[in-house]
Amino acid sequence: MTRKFDKLFDDWSKTYDQTVSGRDIEYKEVFEGYDDILLEVAKKAKGYIFEFGVGTGNLTEKMIKMEKEVYGIEPSKGMRNIARHKLPGATIVEGDFLEFPMPERNPDTIVSTYAFHHLTDAEKADAIQNFGKMLGEGGRIVFADTIFVSIEVKQDMIKEAESKQFNRLAADLKTEFYPTISTMNHLFGEAGFAVTFTQKNRFVWLMEATKKE
Repeated sequence: MTRKFDKLFDDWSKTYDQTVSGRDIEYKEVFEGYDDILLEVAKKAKGYIFEFGVGTGNLTEKMIKMEKEVYGIEPSKGMRNIARHKLPGATIVEGDFLEFPMPERNPDTIVSTYAFHHLTDAEKADAIQNFGKMLGEGGRIVFADTIFVSIEVKQDMIKEAESKQFNRLAADLKTEFYPTISTMNHLFGEAGFAVTFTQKNRFVWLMEATKKE
């Protein structure tokens, strides 16, 4: 995985929590229901949990408060520093979806929020295949991220952002690798997972994938 977004997130780490709270008007709809989305992911995580894209530790904190065991992975130094400051007892290591220090135990659940879109579709496929090797039968992946019903819907969202002069959001939608539901369904299926999709706001969907026999 390329780490081309690391500097962006190092810079964003200073204001990330303000953005997800809805104070940034351009991203308000993207993060609508943010706290509830994270809480739902946290509740669905079972056993030993790998969390990819810890960010400032918001999902990690919810899982720790539920007394869940979390192995956190975050590529951005700025984000890691804030998360470690907020959660001094948490295990948070440098790494990304494809390259990270593997602990001695395999996960029972893999979670991530607002992060998987940083990978190209080919990288997404590699990551999911690798997750399938780490997870045992019945192991789960629980992701919440921006995905689209179709390419046409994505293009409509870009046009809408441009019409509102939400230039940062429009550039984000053009630059990042936001997939379609059909693409994600295919990638999970190829790796031996049964997956469901539940829409949480206009942008974000909850993906729950269970490893088949």
